[in-house]
Amino acid sequence: MTETILLILAVLVVLLAGGMAALAYMLLRRPPGEGDDPRLTELARLQAETSGRMQAMGEALAGRQAELARVLTERLDSVSTRLGASLDTNTQQTVDRLQNLHERLVVIDHAQKNLTELSSNVTSLRDVLANKQSRGAFGQASMEAIVQDRMPKGFYEFQYTLTNNTRPDCVIFLPDKRPMVIDAKFPLEAVTALRDSKSEDERKTAAQRIRQDVTKHVTDIAGKYLIPGETQDLALMFVPSESIYAELHDGFDDVVQKAYRARVVIVSPSLLMLAIQVMQQILKDARMREAADQIRTEVGRMMEDLGRLRDRVLKLQQHHTQTGDDLRQILISSEKIEKRATRIEELEFDGEDGAKGGASDAASGGTNVIAAPVQRRLEAGE
Repeated sequence: MTETILLILAVLVVLLAGGMAALAYMLLRRPPGEGDDPRLTELARLQAETSGRMQAMGEALAGRQAELARVLTERLDSVSTRLGASLDTNTQQTVDRLQNLHERLVVIDHAQKNLTELSSNVTSLRDVLANKQSRGAFGQASMEAIVQDRMPKGFYEFQYTLTNNTRPDCVIFLPDKRPMVIDAKFPLEAVTALRDSKSEDERKTAAQRIRQDVTKHVTDIAGKYLIPGETQDLALMFVPSESIYAELHDGFDDVVQKAYRARVVIVSPSLLMLAIQVMQQILKDARMREAADQIRTEVGRMMEDLGRLRDRVLKLQQHHTQTGDDLRQILISSEKIEKRATRIEELEFDGEDGAKGGASDAASGGTNVIAAPVQRRLEAGE
């Protein structure tokens, strides 16, 4: 709005300047000797007034321009200040966000390294399980770790040789000295083939192979490790995977039942832990039974010690009773002493002395003289 007004004023000034120039031109073109024309005089007066007004308008225009320049300068300063503050704020926020992004990138990089390590470990484990000998060593190591963690030394042995020259993976000696056999060689190839099968025919073929391999392995365990009179009547077949154990029970219950009838129990790591805890408790009970005579002897000695302790407590009680009687006698004596001291403190010796003096006077001559009271103090010890 202000700029529009200034533009209009500038146009008016230009028009007035143009009019003044035209008027001056006309005056200059007037012939000499010509008398003054009233219209020209009026025109000169109007020109003077217009010049004054133009000068006033120029001054007002200059003032308006100065005010406009000041306002524009203030607004530009305000806008510059706010823009600088906004830029500082945005810069700080950008720095903070970049720092957070850097920290997250560090975390992501660390997680990526962990994933890389995990992938390499999974690949190594897959390679181990792909090799039959490595897989057997893996199952053997898992079984040995469980047994060593929960059984006391001397009650188990790895690669123990039986009388038929067979060497089971582990035996646990029970109280009757007959070992419980644990076998850790599970046929995993058929289970892997079942998991990798894509068609129904492949699944049926892999399932049939699982039944054949597990049944054959159960038969081998029963034939080699169940020796009448030497080993226990049951043997354990260790499966080093809970998922494989669950698959056997869910889809191959007939194989599990055949193993039970052959006196071979299929166990997973958790079931092997439970079985070892049961055997450990059986061994503990057997040691308790073997040590029953010693326990009875120790209990008898403990009863004798308890009797002596009772006698000594009774003697101590008698001492305490005698001490209580002595304390009561001491209290009685102190009470008597206190009573005697009170009577001595309240005793009137003046009356007794006067009575004795009157009696002496009557015996000597019958003189009726009242003796003066004799005052004396008790001496120490009276």
